[in-house]
Parts: sequence; C-alpha cells; structure tokens
Amino acid sequence: MATADLRDELSCSICRDIYTDPVSLPCGHNFCRGCIGKTWDWQKSIEEDPSCPECRQRYRRQPELKRNLRLSNIAERFLSTHPEHDGTGIYCTYCIHYPVPAAQSCLQCEASLCDAHVRVHSKSAEHVLTEPTANLGNRKCSAHNEPLKYLCCEDGAPICASCCLAGGHRGHRVELLSEASEKKKEKLRKVLEKLSPEREETERGAQRLQERRRELEEKAAIETERVTALFRGIREELEALEKRLLSDISRQKEELTLTLTELIQQLEIKKDELSREIRHIEELCNMADPFTVLQEQESHGADFCGAEGADNGGREGTEGADNGGRERKGIKVPAVGDLDVGGISETLLTGLAGIVTGVEGRWVYGSEATELVLDTNTAANNVSVSGDGKSASYSHTDQCYPPKPERFQIYPQVLSTRSFPSGRHYWDVEGSESAEWCIGAAYPSIARGGRQSCIGDNGKSWCLCIENNTYSVRHDSKQTDLPHAPSCRRIRISLDYEAGRLSFYELSEPIRHLHTFTASFTEPLHAAFWVWWADSCIKIIN
Repeated sequence: MATADLRDELSCSICRDIYTDPVSLPCGHNFCRGCIGKTWDWQKSIEEDPSCPECRQRYRRQPELKRNLRLSNIAERFLSTHPEHDGTGIYCTYCIHYPVPAAQSCLQCEASLCDAHVRVHSKSAEHVLTEPTANLGNRKCSAHNEPLKYLCCEDGAPICASCCLAGGHRGHRVELLSEASEKKKEKLRKVLEKLSPEREETERGAQRLQERRRELEEKAAIETERVTALFRGIREELEALEKRLLSDISRQKEELTLTLTELIQQLEIKKDELSREIRHIEELCNMADPFTVLQEQESHGADFCGAEGADNGGREGTEGADNGGRERKGIKVPAVGDLDVGGISETLLTGLAGIVTGVEGRWVYGSEATELVLDTNTAANNVSVSGDGKSASYSHTDQCYPPKPERFQIYPQVLSTRSFPSGRHYWDVEGSESAEWCIGAAYPSIARGGRQSCIGDNGKSWCLCIENNTYSVRHDSKQTDLPHAPSCRRIRISLDYEAGRLSFYELSEPIRHLHTFTASFTEPLHAAFWVWWADSCIKIIN
C-alpha cells in the first residue's frame, strides 16, 4: 500500500490527521477521542442527538467510547517509520520515494505539492491552492467534502457553498473567508494597538522590579556582611571582657590567698609556742614539790598573767575570725567577703554597656560617614569658614560676605551644602575646648533673621549645645539639660530620616549616647552649626 493511501486509512475524518488516541463508535467508524468529543459537544449545543460524522447514525444517548488499541498501535508505528508525517514538517504527497518539502496545498485534492508538482497541477477554479498545511481536512466541509470558502456570520463557522445553498446554514448571512479574515485582522490590530503599550508598560514594570530585586540582593549582602562583622566584633569584645574579669578575680584571689597564707604561718608559730607553754604548765601542775612550783611561778608570773589575759584575747580572736576578720595582736584576718565582688560586677556592667553602645554606634550609622561641606552662602558675617569648608569659627571681624537671601543675619550660624531628604546618615564633628557651640540639623526653610532664626529656638531645627562644660538640647525654644558632663569634644550626629530620629553620641571610650530627638520630618535636613565668642570653633572630621 502506498504511503499516501496508508496515511488516509490512518487519518481521522474530522481533523484529517493521523489518529491520536483513536476510539470506535458502535457503527464501526473511528475518530480521535478529542475530535469526536468536540463534535458531540457542538451537536449538544444546538440540541441535536449525538451522531457519527461519517455515516450520520444518530444515538439517543451518547455511546461509550472504546479505545481502538490496535489502530492506535498501527498509527504510532506509522509515525515512527515515517517521520515526514509526524507533524514537524509538510512534504509533497506525490513524492513517495523520499520527502520533498511542499510549496503549496490543494484543498480539492487534499494534497500538498512540491514546486515540480505545482507546475503540472490543475489550474481550474475547483482546485484551490493555499499555503502548505498539514490539516487539509480542516479546510473541507465534512458534510459535502467541498472547500470551506465562506463564514456563517450567525454561527461563526466556516462553511462550503453547498452549506449555504442546501445545508444547515441556508438563509444565513455569510461572507467570504478572506473578507471575514480581514475584518478580524482589523479588530486584532486595534486590540494590538491597546495591548502593545500595555505590554511595554508591563515590561518596564518588570525591569523596575528586577532592578529592585538586584538592589535588594545587594542590600541584603551588605547587611549580611555588616551583621557578620558586628557579631564577630561583639564576640571579640565579650571574650576580652571575660578575660579581664577572670584576670581580676584571679589577681584578687592570689592577693588574698597570699595574705591568708602568711596569717596561717603566723598562727602556726603561735600555736607551737602555746603548745610548749601548755606542756610546761601541765608539768608544773603535776609536780609534788611545792618549792619548785613556787619558784616557777615567780620566774614565769608575767607569762601566766599574759596567759590569763590570753583567754579573753583568744576568744576575741576566734569571734573576730568568725565575724569576718578582726585585728589580733596587730594582724588583720581577711574574710571571704573581702573579694571585691562589687568591683567585678561594676566592671562587668560597664563593659557590657560599652559593648551595647558600641554596637548601636556601629549598627545605626553604617561603616562610612557622610561627606559634608559648609555652605558659605548661609554663613553669617561673624562666622569664618575655612577654605576647605570643613570648619567654622567665631570671628570678631566682619567677613563682608556678599548679600544672599539664604544668609543668616544675626546669629553666628552656618548650614551644610548637602541636604538629606531620605535615608540614614551620620557625620562627626569636633568642637573647641573652650567657649560655646551647638550642632544639629535644620530645614532649609528656617528663618534667616530675627529671634526665630537661632537653631533650636524654632520648630524647624534641633541641636545639642555645650556651655559651661554641660550638655543641653533645644528644639522649638524648649531646652533640656542633660546629666552627662562632657568627657571629650568629639560628637557624632546620626540621622534616620524615615524613622524620624536625630541622635547625638559622644565619641568617648566607649561611645556614649547623649540624646535622641524624634519627629516626622517634612523637609530635607541640613547639618547646622552655631559658634559663639572668641575661641569657639567646630570642625567636621572624617
């Protein structure tokens, strides 16, 4: 049997392709399970009884579909031995000796043709040539075996000429498939016009999310490294604190042990002396000669008197030892309580507090300080700004700066050029040993003249002040004195904009937290500096 004939025998009359999971109807005809299922679904939708698409036999009830195992095996073997028919390519039906790619397909012949066979093919109107297709059966009416040339507008189904004239679609409004195709293409183009911008916006959104994911991964990697380094540092500091505490305990133990050893030696000597004295007295008590006893009393009378006094003294010494240590003939006996547990506890608590403060300093502020430069356009005429913009000092000489709307008019103040509209930042400053100065942050909308222009005396600025060797903080004209006395002149200012925190830390050893302002910031913040009188100076340090 020729390959083309065998393929016809193994093709479903509905899809015109090799059977896929073939099933048999009671009438004996075979179809793909999916094809017959769709056909019966369509018949059910138009309230028709299920029927065989080939012999038109009708069934009152949908019959049970039985798989045709033998036909399925033959179809699978055919596809395995004829790969040109596996759907991966369309080949000429008449080139049976070896596969030749098809150039066109004829709906009338239900065959695909190579270039050579197209040239000799019939040119009559019945033979409709199309682009190569594997599903030629789909292009012909299953009822009249004619090419599908029209579209039924009422049912939305492709139909042949006989369907229009005498079939089930008689009297329905129809149009050529080519015209219907163009109308659908026009609708699809309009849909495409709407979908294309949406797709582009979706693509841009996906790119933004990918960038956000990359940023998140980078931030997570940075935070992971920070946490790892932080806990490594904590472990090192805890180990150092443990060694220091154990060393203190060992030193105190050695000192007290040495003292107790010396006292034990002294008491052992005293015990030996008392033992000899006791034995001598016992010998006297056992003597029968009164003369000898009386002679010994005269020569050792002072010792006996001392022994009598020693009775009370011994008891006192014992009671003293029981009470934690008293002087016994010039010797102070230490008690176990003399171990400086309080000092050890204080060292422990101070060390832990230092570690916690150091952790806060390292974690909140990150690893790098924010670069800052002072803005001379905001500096008052009694403020001298260094050439590198890193320090500000009080000046008795008018600096004669050019008039600027952003310049402070009265108070010796200056702002930074950089502002912080978001994020976490910190910067370190060092103030002069004498005089007065203030540091903090302010909105750019702070007044430049009048009483309200002084930082801390309005609702648009926050500051820490050093005056008369004391700390205080000010905001909105409210001043709060801090209990800490300055121990160094280096201060760290930390800003967490989103969290609404502005904190001040003294860079002592360990770092000491001074104060934190909390607010809902509504404008970008500039670093703010205030200097007062002759030797007052503030320097930004890296």
